[in-house]
Amino acid sequence: MTLSKKTCLFILCFVTTLMVTGCSTPHHASYGPTSSGMASWYGREFHGRRTASGDRFDMHALTAAHRKLPFGTKVEVTNLKTGRKVVVRINDRGPWTRGRIIDLSYAAAQRIGLARAGSGKVLLRVVQ
Repeated sequence: MTLSKKTCLFILCFVTTLMVTGCSTPHHASYGPTSSGMASWYGREFHGRRTASGDRFDMHALTAAHRKLPFGTKVEVTNLKTGRKVVVRINDRGPWTRGRIIDLSYAAAQRIGLARAGSGKVLLRVVQ
């Protein structure tokens, strides 16, 4: 049995697509730099309120809000100005301010030197 050129080309494209998509890692499970952009923080006015995950927000815990990463994901956040790093757990949704990629708890913002400025450029890397 011989296959036509069209059929062979289709099979080749199909197998290549399977290999490429099967080898790629989903965004939420990847390791290494995932994104960079502006971070901000939230604290006292939300302290004790329920987060999107159902947790009570604790401004003194190392947590953060992200629009898409699954709850419980651990993310290393690096302040690109100071080089300081902190690992936070995603437990809320946001930020809802345009141009921001993550909202840190007050404690996390303090650890990397963002609390006083209110916002700053960061690098996010999923670690778990």
